[in-house]
Amino acid sequence: MRWNARAVFVAALLLLSGCAWFPSEKEPPYQLVHTWGGLGDAPGQFNEPMGVAVSGSRVFVSDARNRRIQVFDLDGNFLRAFGQQGDAPLARPINLTIAHNRLYVADYFKDQIFIFTLQGEFVRTLGQPGTQGAEFNAPGGVAVAHNGDLFIADFYNQRIQQLDASGQFIRQWGSTGETGLRAGQFNYPTDVALAADGTLYVADTYNDRVQVFSANGDFSHKWGGPLAMNIKGSLNGWFNTNTGISVGPQGNLFVADFYNDRVQKFSPQGEFLTAFGLPSQGLSHTAVAVAVADDGSVFVADFAYHQIQKWQRGG
Repeated sequence: MRWNARAVFVAALLLLSGCAWFPSEKEPPYQLVHTWGGLGDAPGQFNEPMGVAVSGSRVFVSDARNRRIQVFDLDGNFLRAFGQQGDAPLARPINLTIAHNRLYVADYFKDQIFIFTLQGEFVRTLGQPGTQGAEFNAPGGVAVAHNGDLFIADFYNQRIQQLDASGQFIRQWGSTGETGLRAGQFNYPTDVALAADGTLYVADTYNDRVQVFSANGDFSHKWGGPLAMNIKGSLNGWFNTNTGISVGPQGNLFVADFYNDRVQKFSPQGEFLTAFGLPSQGLSHTAVAVAVADDGSVFVADFAYHQIQKWQRGG
């Protein structure tokens, strides 16, 4: 019998590490308190929700195949929708972020970042299709710094770009069009998040890990499975295609672990704290994006069931 080289490598690492990659929960699991939505195009229904963001008492959801943004209160009551009309309609909105009283929408099909007011008025777009600076090939997520700089997960270009507030290219992490396993290399990055101190967190999706960079751009650390080296799994702290990432009000990280149908919560240093989610029961998968409200409630875009999940801390 021929042994799979990766399987042998993983087994050897596990034997050497003891319990290092089997962390236990440090916090009680979150409890599901509410869901809303369902497949359709009526107000309050979704067709593949792909992103979620929270501002105060409002929840913004990217309703991808309906090509719109829907807005709800914290209990899931529909308020309004936008993004389908005007001179620049959305094509496939996915991950969202809110900063400086603006909603930033990564449009996967149009290779642009759309900017709206929180009332839904179109402001402008940034970027265009391509491989040069300030050009994108399926942007996945965006984060915005205090000074207005944007950090964008450029999915097929295998890089993270930093632009200034006007959309001018500053720098990038990763080699354009090249995947890699080393620090600062990516394998289809999907989302980014910024901590209050400027630390940048990247959902390095098909490397099944999170990469972390300091405020000055230097690589800091990474986590996800043995050595964070593209070894997927369902154990605590491991990932199987992590598609969304969000920083909570206490600085902890919430990561949407898509193929594992869960959200995992970590300290800023990557220590596993807890996990929670709904099983997909043979459909697609559930937890594709995550956002955290000021009160600590967690909102999850549920891809399989075309709904939004609301969770709160248990215990």
